[in-house]
Amino acid sequence: MKFRRVASSLLTQPKPHLGPPTPLLNPSSPMAAGPPGHEEDPDERLSAALDRNLSLAADPLLPLPEPPGRPLTGHSHVERAWAHWRRLGEPKLVVAPMVDNSELPFRMLCRKYGAEAAYTPMLHSRIFTENEKYRKMEFTTCKEDRPLFVQFCANDPDILLEAAKTVEPYCDYVDINLGCPQRIARRGNYGAFLMDNLPLVKSLVEKLSLNLCVPVSCKIRIFPRLQDTIAYARMLEDAGCSLLAVHGRSRDEKDGKKFRADWNAIKAVKDALKIPVLANGNIRHMGDVRSCLDNTGADGVLSAESLLENPALFSGLQTLEWREDDDESMNDVGLDQAELVVEYLKLCEQYPVPWRMIRSHVHKMLGDWFAIHPEVREELNAQSKLTFEWLHDMVKRLRELGGRIPLYGKGNVAGRTMVNGVAASNS
Repeated sequence: MKFRRVASSLLTQPKPHLGPPTPLLNPSSPMAAGPPGHEEDPDERLSAALDRNLSLAADPLLPLPEPPGRPLTGHSHVERAWAHWRRLGEPKLVVAPMVDNSELPFRMLCRKYGAEAAYTPMLHSRIFTENEKYRKMEFTTCKEDRPLFVQFCANDPDILLEAAKTVEPYCDYVDINLGCPQRIARRGNYGAFLMDNLPLVKSLVEKLSLNLCVPVSCKIRIFPRLQDTIAYARMLEDAGCSLLAVHGRSRDEKDGKKFRADWNAIKAVKDALKIPVLANGNIRHMGDVRSCLDNTGADGVLSAESLLENPALFSGLQTLEWREDDDESMNDVGLDQAELVVEYLKLCEQYPVPWRMIRSHVHKMLGDWFAIHPEVREELNAQSKLTFEWLHDMVKRLRELGGRIPLYGKGNVAGRTMVNGVAASNS
């Protein structure tokens, strides 16, 4: 089989960040314990704490190379792109960028269960450069949060470069969002709506590739016509893009459940380019990962919505919806989404983030449980302010009410090993 999920080259590369995770905040700090009594704005306390501790994460996985745009004797842009990708271990299982949903504690949860790299949520480059609180609240990381793509939306090369310079000590790629199809992106003239202004797109990529010490990556959607998509991808590569993630849906195909991603288009892009290419779309479980890699030839896959429901997807665990009924070896492994919520909440205490993100993840991970016990969901919705104590009690009540929904896999949780924090099967 072409695909090998664990024991990948990522796990065999020398890693300077061994040992227990190093949080940006002291876990015993007031914010880490939650906002008891709400006597002050928890966001303000979080902002102040991050300002004191962000320097803890400024320890790159590898020494920063020369800016990609500078001549490097004997090495082409493509050779440098591949050298960097290999130094990161060629990660195949990647957490996609999701607004308000791919924040640090969620990334760390996904990494525990097999994710080998991750994107931050999309950050707005102009607001990032102008608003100090936005910078502190929306971008958090730690030493173990690597390899990391920091994604920006932008339509001004100079502003984008200013934002990118701020984060380059903390990441392995600065990524340009060229794929957001939402109405807000149309109004702001960024994301997939820059597909109507290719000279501007080219200038954004060139500006970063000539001035950053970390490589530039881009995430795109496809054009309705395949030849346009290929020409677009080649333009990005020529402009200095070192890695391209391709979402196999067009700008108008917003509903992932209604429109299947076009893996043939992703394969055509992979065949046309010389830099690493990642595939995005239709990744619901590890069977899809294997099929996507085999069909597209891509160098890795991104998953988004499916990870929100099941952050353990990349460990090989499946929800009941995707369980292969004819595979008798797929059984209850002793882990469920309520356990994942508890793990996520503990990570949020260690790596504080705004409560709106926490609320969103709890809803998504417990969606099936709430369908059985809608009264508990209504209690959650009625809480104008949350605490970790209340959320832990809510999970306890769900368990007491019954209707446990297990995750399915081969073997059991006790029979799984952890390699540098990544779940791996003993089989």
